[in-house]
Amino acid sequence: MRHLLLAMSVALIFAPWGASAQDESEATEGAEPQAEAEDSEEQRRVRRLGDIVGSGTAEFDIDFQGLDIPEQPVEDVPEVSLPDPEQDERLQTLLRTRAFVPNDEDTLAAISDLLDEVEADIEQALADEDLTLAQQLASVVAEVDSERAIVQEVEAAVDRESTIGQTLDQAAAALEGGRLTQPAGDNAAELFARVLEIEPGNPTAQSGLAETHDAIVADALAMAREDLDFEGAEARLAEAEDVQEAPDAVAEARESIAEFREGHIADLHAEVLTHIDEGRYDEAEASITELVALGHDRERVESLQASLADARLYGSFEPGQVFSDEVARLGSSGPEMVVVPAGTFMMGSPEDEEDRMNNEGPQHRVTFDRGFALSRTEVTVGQFSAFVRATGYRTDAEMSGGSRVYDLDSGRMDQRSDVNWRLDYSGEEASDDLPVIHISWRDANAYAEWLAEETGRSYRLPSEAEFEYALRAGSQTPYWWGDGSPPENNMENVTGDRDTSPTGARWNVAFRRYADGHWGPAPVGSLMRNPFELNDMGGNVMEWVQDCWHDSFVRAPSDGSAWVNPGCERRVIKGASWSSTPSMSRSAFRISSSTTSTDMRVGFRIARDL
Repeated sequence: MRHLLLAMSVALIFAPWGASAQDESEATEGAEPQAEAEDSEEQRRVRRLGDIVGSGTAEFDIDFQGLDIPEQPVEDVPEVSLPDPEQDERLQTLLRTRAFVPNDEDTLAAISDLLDEVEADIEQALADEDLTLAQQLASVVAEVDSERAIVQEVEAAVDRESTIGQTLDQAAAALEGGRLTQPAGDNAAELFARVLEIEPGNPTAQSGLAETHDAIVADALAMAREDLDFEGAEARLAEAEDVQEAPDAVAEARESIAEFREGHIADLHAEVLTHIDEGRYDEAEASITELVALGHDRERVESLQASLADARLYGSFEPGQVFSDEVARLGSSGPEMVVVPAGTFMMGSPEDEEDRMNNEGPQHRVTFDRGFALSRTEVTVGQFSAFVRATGYRTDAEMSGGSRVYDLDSGRMDQRSDVNWRLDYSGEEASDDLPVIHISWRDANAYAEWLAEETGRSYRLPSEAEFEYALRAGSQTPYWWGDGSPPENNMENVTGDRDTSPTGARWNVAFRRYADGHWGPAPVGSLMRNPFELNDMGGNVMEWVQDCWHDSFVRAPSDGSAWVNPGCERRVIKGASWSSTPSMSRSAFRISSSTTSTDMRVGFRIARDL
């Protein structure tokens, strides 16, 4: 068909330019001499080439003088087309011309110029990531001039795009299948990274790598929280750092795992105590082993191990349980003890508490790993009398010749001879149910040591932290009952503006609108118990504790143990007394005295390890 069309074009060469066959016949009849005939033949040759290449414009004018145009095309015309109509028209014209005159330099140059334009279009298509157009244009170039480098460039781009697509599909499948970093060569992290090596900045690969990173971090969190595999979780986070730089996300995960780990350790610690309290000693031992593996504080682990050993020997108690140990020599029981629950509290006073003393800070957290027992009331005159009868002990007041008493007539507190533990606050004989007073720290400690020896149990004076913890009984307010005056009468034996002495005196500085009905110490247990079921913790008489005196809590123990320095001469006194003002009745209030001093406002109670 193509040859037929070309034959028709060649047939038209012999028709005059712009004339019909009739016009040509008439022109022949009036022919000029031979020279004119030759000029006409040359014109027909030019017009014949014009039929092949088209009427054209100046841009495609070619000098065909002397060109020998064959009657048939020398080569086939490639069946290609360009999407741009103007370019395609030029292409088709030039290809037909080349088919008739393959080696014409002007035709070849025009084709080369057109292909240069197409190459520029291909480069733009590649830049626009329009591979479909780039391939379409490159196929034309390949048919016309297969040696051009752009053809291979497009083929390489297509191959690269195919590789990227396939790799992204594999990476997405690996991500969905949970193959984040393993196995080698078929994991999401490696495959997404491979795409970025081929095409830096590929948004799909970048997004996939970020998603892989997040999945690895989530894996690490799950390993810590669900499997308790903290070492594995840290290794997983290290893998996440290798996959993508996201320091904030990894740091947040590490912090979350650390908080969870600490919380788990705290829960496990509490679990050990629960196992011990409920008699599950093997379970407690297993949990302690786990705590050791988790790197729990050595001293706290040792404390748990000691508690477990003690529990295996002596059993366990319930928080709030009341008990007393038999004193074999006396044929009777010792003081009534109350089990104080384990827990934590802020010891001391905050800096903004009214009437705060500098020695009450810095406020710091104290944690009791185990409960302990405190005597429900202060040690009584009757209980101390049994100790003296059994041992022949002589108190410091007896050896020094006296103690301080309250003068009811003058309202003064003065030193008086012949005063000892047998007398009350005013120097009169004391009843057995009153708290024993005129007792030094040395006397109180001697009683505790005697009771421990008689019962075989670990009786002692309470630590300052134990006393304040039991006094506060879960509160952090200035008083265990809250702020200000007690909300009810008879809560604690302290100074109330409605109290009256036997001689009609009243307190100058006292809790407003409050009365407890006592001037001087009341029989133990006469007033209200605090939430830990303990009497007289915030009133009646102040009490000796085990600790040496320190001017502040800097470097104070955080486990509730007594802060003792060998050879110290001053010990701490805690709690309030029947004569304490509101500022001196605060839970954080503390004073000290020498180990041999005595007073009508100071007594003691005992503690026992469980």
